[in-house]
Amino acid sequence: MKNGILFFGLLLIASTSNAQENLEDLLAAGIEDAQTFTQDYITPGTEGLLWNTTSGWMQGAKVKKQFKFEFSVIGSATVIKDEQKSFTMNASDYNNLEFQDGSASKQVATVFGENDPEVFVTATVENEFGVEEDVTFALPQGLGSAGVNVLPTAFLQARIGVFKATEVKVRYFPNIDYDDITTGLFGIGVQHEISEWFPANDMLPFRLSALAAYTNTTGEYNFTDDEIIDGENQRFRLVQNSYTFQVMASTKLPVINFYGGLGYVTGTSDFDILGSYTVRDGTPVFGSSQTVEDPISIKNDIAGIRATVGFKLQLAFFGLHADYNVANYNTATVGLHFGI
Repeated sequence: MKNGILFFGLLLIASTSNAQENLEDLLAAGIEDAQTFTQDYITPGTEGLLWNTTSGWMQGAKVKKQFKFEFSVIGSATVIKDEQKSFTMNASDYNNLEFQDGSASKQVATVFGENDPEVFVTATVENEFGVEEDVTFALPQGLGSAGVNVLPTAFLQARIGVFKATEVKVRYFPNIDYDDITTGLFGIGVQHEISEWFPANDMLPFRLSALAAYTNTTGEYNFTDDEIIDGENQRFRLVQNSYTFQVMASTKLPVINFYGGLGYVTGTSDFDILGSYTVRDGTPVFGSSQTVEDPISIKNDIAGIRATVGFKLQLAFFGLHADYNVANYNTATVGLHFGI
């Protein structure tokens, strides 16, 4: 198994690959139980990634003049709070899962957490002879088991002035296939400097801008060849689409400027376990040697307000920025900028 993959910051894809070995056990307990558990397990990761990839669009209210441009390398890190590392798993919510020690409920790891000690559950399955028996297995671990407490991403971003007080931004990370994990990111936005239209703009000590932006993030992990579970074309797939609307003010100083703003973020996430799956030995769900297709689909939505504070240092063609975003998932961003 692949453990601790930090590729492109899509750690939740890597972490769910760590949980792959438990997939056969969860499916053996029943599709409905596997769906219920996966929903609670993966949701903090998909929500955190949505908030992460919508950050870093603005580094101040000043826009580029027509045909002036800037290229940036931007990194973001979403802070994982304690309440996002675990969820309450109630045995009564499951048809064929119960805790080995008979507990009615426990706090168990999300994709961000760790079960220390491991948490064991029991399911009743049917063996190859048609006899029911209890099978005990451990619940999946999360990123906490690898000592990871932030969710990082990185991408390239460019902006160019197109006409008066308006610039277009593009952010990008190419689709790269590495060790059975494929990831990619694309986004486009428009920023308009509203204060350029104020009658006394030259006398004001600040600038004011508004932004609208769209971001698409994808990730896929193909584990068909690992032969953990019999079947074909087995993979995890993540598709996220998000929108950012933001208003920001910044100072007009020559070298270093400070900025702050409020924004509204909305987005959708689809996490699917795809392919065909045949669990070895009979189970109540599959029976003997039966196969299911695309067994699990998890959909999540986010919507909320975000506040941003930060600064940008500009020295001739070189710039540096850092800011902090306060929302349901707090995110810090830093960037290096080169342009005219």
